[in-house]
Amino acid sequence: MPGGEPVPLLTRYKGAAPVSEIDIGVGSAYNSRVMRDQNRGRGQGSAGRPRRDSFSSDNQRFAPRPDFQDFYDPGTRSDSSGAPRRGRKGVNLPGPSRTAAPHPASSQALSSRPAPSRPVSSHPVSSRPAASGTSRPAVSKTEAPAGSEQWRTPWVQLKYFTYNPAVFPRMLGASSSDAQAGGLINVYDKNGELFGGGFWNPRSRTPLRMLHHGPEPLTEEDLEQAIRRAVSWRRNDCRLDEVSNAYRVIHGDSDGLGGLIVDRYADVLSLEVSTLGVWLRLGRWLPLLHELCGTSRHVIAVDESIARMEGIDLTQAPPSAPVHKVRITEHGVHYEVDFAQGHKTGFFCDQRDNRLKLARLTAGKSLLDLCCYSGGFSIQAKLHGAAEVTAVDLDEKAIAMAQRNANINAAHGPLRIDFVHADAFVYARQMVRNGKLFDTVLLDPPKFVLSRDEEKEEGLRKYHDLNLLGLQCVRRGGLFVTCSCSGLVSPAEFEKVVIKAAQRLGRRLQILEMTGPGWDHPFLSTYPEGRYLKVLWARILK
Repeated sequence: MPGGEPVPLLTRYKGAAPVSEIDIGVGSAYNSRVMRDQNRGRGQGSAGRPRRDSFSSDNQRFAPRPDFQDFYDPGTRSDSSGAPRRGRKGVNLPGPSRTAAPHPASSQALSSRPAPSRPVSSHPVSSRPAASGTSRPAVSKTEAPAGSEQWRTPWVQLKYFTYNPAVFPRMLGASSSDAQAGGLINVYDKNGELFGGGFWNPRSRTPLRMLHHGPEPLTEEDLEQAIRRAVSWRRNDCRLDEVSNAYRVIHGDSDGLGGLIVDRYADVLSLEVSTLGVWLRLGRWLPLLHELCGTSRHVIAVDESIARMEGIDLTQAPPSAPVHKVRITEHGVHYEVDFAQGHKTGFFCDQRDNRLKLARLTAGKSLLDLCCYSGGFSIQAKLHGAAEVTAVDLDEKAIAMAQRNANINAAHGPLRIDFVHADAFVYARQMVRNGKLFDTVLLDPPKFVLSRDEEKEEGLRKYHDLNLLGLQCVRRGGLFVTCSCSGLVSPAEFEKVVIKAAQRLGRRLQILEMTGPGWDHPFLSTYPEGRYLKVLWARILK
């Protein structure tokens, strides 16, 4: 389009709220369904936040290395966090940006933050049965050390000291012959002292999942007590039932239950399982969880590759009444959770407090919500008096969910939210080209960093380029809120990326705060990668 003229938006109305759609050309695509991210942790994400990625751009897919596992979220945004799915067609708007241009590698379609595993429909387990006998044991045989005959059995010895909950084969020494896959095991350090206990699975890429550190042996009763403590923290201490009936109940390793993510959605428990040890205990744990949470139904998600690796028999899933859709409430706002259509469940609990915080700051102002997913931020802001809200997402199913959620909350009149089906990079670039500015801009993209190798640099460039575009859409004195759900990007690294983008534009930020998920998504001091969700709040001074 010559001369940098504004590109018109084609608008159609569906129910209470308008839906705008940019439909000019065909560009790169983003596969908004996640690759393998065991616990979402958006770290250990939700069951998911994690949570919960794969990109397809110019027929190139960025995926985790086969030997990499990000145990946290989310996303659990665990994040808490399935197999790769077909990407959707994106869109490109003509014409280059008239200001700072992003790195070419970042010019791909972008959708909302996905979760770590396949969504679940009415079936109790969302995966196919794993092939048996296809995985070799990951732990090689090592001669038992002198004095080990006095150790508590079953046992395994560490070669090195580590407090990381996931222990890889190279860090393990000998193990006793009676150690069973999926069973509890006593862990001894290299000096022969009892170091703790955990789940054992010699065929897994992480044969040892530490659940407890200390000189006392770990028992099944200890695990059930961990469940009781986790639920009590959310319901009795945090008193989350007073603000929402959707929250994280168990956050994997952070609650001493590695391989298990549990989210509550009204009367439904959504579970994400990534270890054989957890799977074998679901028959005992689910009745306890339902009793403690006051729920009656459940859905279980297991990533296919994890099921094969761990030796999980999906035909042995605990039964449940069918689950399709359920309505939840958060700070007085109603949302529909669609277990059949959502990336994970159709809703991310980890942004609960940030949604309310942003909404209170947008009364009478304009908001651009890039990667809006099911509309959580946008709807909350509109109900708090935002004057103009534009919500953008590439996934048409996400836009449809957001539309339904807007209609659900239209008891006092239609919510005038402009839902735009478009790629976030492309849409932001066109807003810059058109000179369109907003009082508040929110960036909540999917996980860009999937591994520690060269793909981390690629992911950091994507964060840089999206923030570069988002910053140019904020008017002077406006609020800029940007998120990262990559557990492998530290808060300091993320802040540095945002500051560099601002400096490249000659902008000066007044950084207000960096927040994270709610207290139902804690992380371990011994595993900083569990601090997956980072939300930077800043004002544009120049």
